Amino acid sequence: MTDPEPAPDAIPGDRLSAMNAALAEWAASSAAESPSLIERFEAMGYRVRGKSREEVAEVLKHPPAGPSAPPADGR
Repeated sequence: MTDPEPAPDAIPGDRLSAMNAALAEWAASSAAESPSLIERFEAMGYRVRGKSREEVAEVLKHPPAGPSAPPADGR
């Protein structure tokens, strides 16, 4: 993972964007090992099921698509 931390004098919006990118990368790497985390992201409207770690990170860098339907098994 690259260090997205901007300079301390960066514009606050740039700092927030850098922090969001770092969190998306971290969450994607965590989700790769956690089926329950994938389910939670899906429930929040992030379409991440079946995607690679890099694809999950990209999805998490954007607003959710909207709540998804519960899985067919009812969980």
